[in-house]
Amino acid sequence: MDLIKKNIHMDRTGVSAVSQFTLEDDRNIPDNKPDVSAILFDSAGVVLEDVKPFADYVSVRGRLAFRVLYHTQEEGSSLVALEGKIPFDEKINMDGVEAADTVTVKPLVEDLTVGIINSRKLSVQALVCLKAQVEDLYDEEVPVELQGQESVEYRRTPMELARIAISKNDIFRIREEVSLPSGHPNIFQILWSDLGLHDVECRVQEEKISLQGELRLFVLYEGEGEDHPVRSFEAVIPFGGSLDCHGSSETMLADITYAIGQQELNVRPDLDGEERVIGLEAALDISMKLYEEERLDVITDVYGVTSEVETQSRPADLRRLISRINGKMKVSDHVRLTEKDGGILQLLHCEAAPAVEQKEITEKGIQLTGSLQLRALYVTGDDSMPYNSLRAQIPFRYTLEIPGLTPQDTSEVSAMAEQLQVTMLGSDELDVKAVLSFGTMVFRSVPTELISDIRIQPLDTARLGTLPGMAIYVVKPGDNLWNIGKRFYLPVQKLRELNDLNGSEIRPGQKLLVVKGGHREI
Repeated sequence: MDLIKKNIHMDRTGVSAVSQFTLEDDRNIPDNKPDVSAILFDSAGVVLEDVKPFADYVSVRGRLAFRVLYHTQEEGSSLVALEGKIPFDEKINMDGVEAADTVTVKPLVEDLTVGIINSRKLSVQALVCLKAQVEDLYDEEVPVELQGQESVEYRRTPMELARIAISKNDIFRIREEVSLPSGHPNIFQILWSDLGLHDVECRVQEEKISLQGELRLFVLYEGEGEDHPVRSFEAVIPFGGSLDCHGSSETMLADITYAIGQQELNVRPDLDGEERVIGLEAALDISMKLYEEERLDVITDVYGVTSEVETQSRPADLRRLISRINGKMKVSDHVRLTEKDGGILQLLHCEAAPAVEQKEITEKGIQLTGSLQLRALYVTGDDSMPYNSLRAQIPFRYTLEIPGLTPQDTSEVSAMAEQLQVTMLGSDELDVKAVLSFGTMVFRSVPTELISDIRIQPLDTARLGTLPGMAIYVVKPGDNLWNIGKRFYLPVQKLRELNDLNGSEIRPGQKLLVVKGGHREI
């Protein structure tokens, strides 16, 4: 007798660990740049260069890339941009990880502080978080059919499993040109830029993944001219296209994440030879996992009617998708400036990102607590410091409603800010509105014993001889037709026929007629 099995491609997350460390550096102002009088804006990101797993730890090498925009009191320019890198080599302890494991590391800059030591030196401090996780793709052989001539009974258990069909990373490249608005001076040099993603939609199609969305570009620059006037502008750049994805189909469930990776801005001459065109090249780092839900009737037990059946089983950890949910909430608040922030004459640029600080499993689902991190750049009325910036936090609490969720279920929650609107209510107050978007796929582990082998042996006549030829059996708590039939070598259907049962429901105390050896004619 042959046990027919089906391969189910699965993925799972293994051991994980989080490392949090501080990077510090004192950075001298280069000789070709003027003195610093005040810090205006800063930003930083982590670039991973090498991730190597070893026995019980992971080595991560990379660098913190930071940017600083500062005020100077020297003549010729009011704003100056400075860039720098701080390398790091971090060891993350992960009990159970092995050198052959596939480990993914997600970096995050949780805090950045740039201070002034003196007019020619800055202090840079960054709190960096590295989340490391082992990801494993594997096949489970699930028994689904028996082939052979022997008279056996087998029980099928329906299971809904999440089979991973495609798991891969890719890059979507965007190349665009943006021309300066009329009335703006030609570009002498770019001081600061920010590139954000908005309204991104990823769709699984036949043999490809389609993407569309918007890039929102902010540029602060020095214009040509004797006094190098500072100007800014924003542009919305729609994009669309597709990535080849062999084997994909519209019926698959997608878990796709994306982020802006490498980006480059360069100034180009227009048709008249004037420096009025900005060339943009950006790479979207795409990580995709595509799943298919599959319902299988898995053979979970076998017994013989005319023979003895021996089964060998092994433990397996299957999993199923219990929820795929998205949710949105509106946040709004008034942000009042302090005296040191100065008054606002004109808003130049605003950006915001949600930070989920706590994720808690409740009776209703996943409760998310955090804050919307807002930054704004603006023009002041102070001639000695014509530009300034502010930071603000707007708290939020939101629940992704998933009934029946347990702490053992696994999920990764994505959070994005959409439809950010910041308006002036006066020179010292801002009205902030935004829509926060959350999404997750929740998986549940299904531990089970899978039959890996089956052997047919001659009937144990000694054991069969201990059973009565015909008897009235009184149903006990926990009994079912299956285990009663298995005890008396009796097919379940024959047991139904003997007792005029239409279904499989029986109750404790019920009396059933049983006959030893269901291969006999009754």
